[in-house]
Amino acid sequence: MVFTSYMEQALEEAHAAAKRGEVPVGAVIVSPEGEVVARAGNRTRELSDPTGHAEILAMRDACAALGSERLPGHDLYVTLEPCPMCASAISQVRIARVYYGAADPKSGGIAQGPRVFSHPQSHHVPEVYDGISGEESEAMLRAFFASKRS
Repeated sequence: MVFTSYMEQALEEAHAAAKRGEVPVGAVIVSPEGEVVARAGNRTRELSDPTGHAEILAMRDACAALGSERLPGHDLYVTLEPCPMCASAISQVRIARVYYGAADPKSGGIAQGPRVFSHPQSHHVPEVYDGISGEESEAMLRAFFASKRS
């Protein structure tokens, strides 16, 4: 089986989020058949919704499209390590594999901080792959926050 990355589409969503003034994070949900089911970028400011993270929005759209509260066998590509809220939702939705770009030492919830999937309360533990297009994701985030500080 040949691995196909969908991170480029997640990066497109992150770029679009940055253009909207949102933190540039993008996410893509891919079916077991390799079809993109949903894609989203951060919209916390636009929606005035602290849960408007790219991962949450993509999972909501995918669940709605499939008429199910769970996405077994599906993959999530996201440009930044999911926060604890998103990691918990990923577990609840039963995502099979998480591929993320940049690590998030400040707010991450998978390899940093609370390491949500390591807790016995985690209902489901997906396979996790980090560093996919990590340099590009990190550069985009650095540029975004640098522009906010100047």
